[in-house]
Amino acid sequence: MRLFAVSDLHLDYEENRNWLAGLSNADFQSDILILAGDISDDTKLIQWCFTTLQSKFRQVFFVPGNHDLWVRRNPEMTSLEKFELLQKLAAEHQISMQTYHFGSLSVVPLLGWYDYTFGSPSEKLQQSWTDFYACSWPKDMQAEDITRYFLSHNQHQLPVQNEVVISFSHFLPRIDLIPSAVPAQFHYLFPVLGSSELDKQIRTIQASKHLHVYGHSHLNRSIQLDNVEYINNAFGYPSETHIARKQLVQIYET
Repeated sequence: MRLFAVSDLHLDYEENRNWLAGLSNADFQSDILILAGDISDDTKLIQWCFTTLQSKFRQVFFVPGNHDLWVRRNPEMTSLEKFELLQKLAAEHQISMQTYHFGSLSVVPLLGWYDYTFGSPSEKLQQSWTDFYACSWPKDMQAEDITRYFLSHNQHQLPVQNEVVISFSHFLPRIDLIPSAVPAQFHYLFPVLGSSELDKQIRTIQASKHLHVYGHSHLNRSIQLDNVEYINNAFGYPSETHIARKQLVQIYET
């Protein structure tokens, strides 16, 4: 059994949909896929994605990203209601959002958001970041409240102890996952990349081998930090061929 990972499929783009549809219907029938968020804000595309992947893999695990919680197409909903809908759609398509144990291997989905533990948002970020107008939250919810809401859903998934654990989230659990070579002009995005509170949850996991898959940054890399191997395999936008592999990546095999 092989485990593959991908995130940030952004199926609003035809090129990305064609890639997904073209994945083999036979090669992955015994394998697991970790899908670490950002399929689309279109629920019809999310359902198509779930149906397509469920037919190709033994099991698919999923957590939503920020794009998945946009409600521009569903103005009658809040983003919390959109999250509840995604949970329902995942269950209907046998897509797992729960911890699962395969003998000595455990797969642990972890929800999250960003809470400005990576920095304070600048005026430029407040004016340009799409989440600030494409998401809709209860009026009394601040960024840290949103993060706390999602992290609280992880409590029943933790703690986990096994020989091998593969946890995954859409958002970054630590800012040093961003390569130092990233130009300073992009540093204004740091506050909306993730939360250090998520890494605290990750650190409660006990494993001889621990891998954590994340998405969101669109910067493909694999790096070992404090006994955890962090892996990003974002498919990304069609133009991002210089920072994304544009393929499934096998991260483990039993």
